Amino acid sequence: MTALLASLLLAAAPPLVQLETYTLPNGLTVVLSQDRRLPIVGVNLWYHVGGANEAPGRSGFAHLFEHLMFQGSKHRPGNEQDFAGLLEAAGSSDLNASTWNDRTNYFETLPSNRLELALWLESERMAFLLDGLDKTKLDTQRDVVRNERRQSVENTPYGKAEIRLVELLFPKPHPYFGAVIGSHEDLQAATLEDVKSFFRTFYAPANASLVIAGDFDPAEARALVEKYFGPIPRAPKPPVPAVKTLPVTRQLRETLTDDVQLSRLFVGVIAPPAWTDEEFAYDVVQEILAGGKTGRLYRALVFDRELAQEVDMATDKSTFGSTSEIRVTVKPGHLPAEAEAVLNAELERLANTPPSDAELKRAQRNLEARLYRGLERLNGNGSRADLLNAMQMWRGDPGFVNQLVGRYRGVTAKQVQETVRRVLAHDARVVLIVNPANPAARTASAR
Repeated sequence: MTALLASLLLAAAPPLVQLETYTLPNGLTVVLSQDRRLPIVGVNLWYHVGGANEAPGRSGFAHLFEHLMFQGSKHRPGNEQDFAGLLEAAGSSDLNASTWNDRTNYFETLPSNRLELALWLESERMAFLLDGLDKTKLDTQRDVVRNERRQSVENTPYGKAEIRLVELLFPKPHPYFGAVIGSHEDLQAATLEDVKSFFRTFYAPANASLVIAGDFDPAEARALVEKYFGPIPRAPKPPVPAVKTLPVTRQLRETLTDDVQLSRLFVGVIAPPAWTDEEFAYDVVQEILAGGKTGRLYRALVFDRELAQEVDMATDKSTFGSTSEIRVTVKPGHLPAEAEAVLNAELERLANTPPSDAELKRAQRNLEARLYRGLERLNGNGSRADLLNAMQMWRGDPGFVNQLVGRYRGVTAKQVQETVRRVLAHDARVVLIVNPANPAARTASAR
């Protein structure tokens, strides 16, 4: 089948996701995606606020609100157990939230007949959260977040290296510098008025998008959205941060020690911004290099040379440049330099010689299959509802989700080669080596 015929057939096929989009007068974007297969409905609300929107000295505020949003509001003045308890008593699942560089999402899935409850609670905390916020709640959640930082960053194996890699890729004053969770100093210094001012600026209808996906009646859903979100006053949409991402033009290298048993090699680069046209080719590159045990790096480092225990590659999609890193956990008896030499050779090989047609198609099929698996999940991170919100935020059109398969299939071997040359170039890399702090473990690792 020719590429042209495949694209024509794809264009003629029904869309992967049926949806409709509209905007309330107060600026809230609403996306409805009906699916009657199961009697459940997902509510997924994105606020377009994250680490990129935090001023110097105010790091961690967006993540702090991920916690404060569960601490009650004007008409539900209780704590997290009160808010989450209402949803859990109604049969909720996938009840959670997450924060990243450019967005914070809140989501829950309920039986179809409890849609109104979810919409009421989401609108309640959008409109009336500050009425229930006091210094006691702020102090409590500030301590929770600081403890979370200790557990998830400072006392997690290789955690400090992950943050250092980001700092080297996005040095100050770039807003991606550091950890989205914030610093102890900034969190401790935050006053109640600081926090309230941040909320008033960013948690408004015009800076949010709401996806309802699953088993619901569209007319009823529209009426409920209007009932609960319509009366919320319009507020100015926050300005887009004035961010300039400088490229890495000279390879940066550091060696760290940590309380770990094995050395690990990190190679990081600034990948194309989230869901831009250039990013599709990079996704294919990543799949070719590190798409499970069939990826080139796993085969070379784990199977063929037996230099590594583990190899993986991850990219955090973001607006002002995505963080992409290759992680190689070095096998006992070998040095990070050995693994790095093999990694360099594999990157050079892909830069100089395009992938075979079979390898390219396998990578595209894997990405397509992963997309389908995500779309089959109604709600939660990486799900259909979440992906619709992502397309709304980064492409300005949730319906762009129906073009993703075609975009991946359209990536050529030449584009793969050019992307490796440009994005993964030798001088565009940040290289971190983490060695065991314990001398005995360090000696065993290098033996």
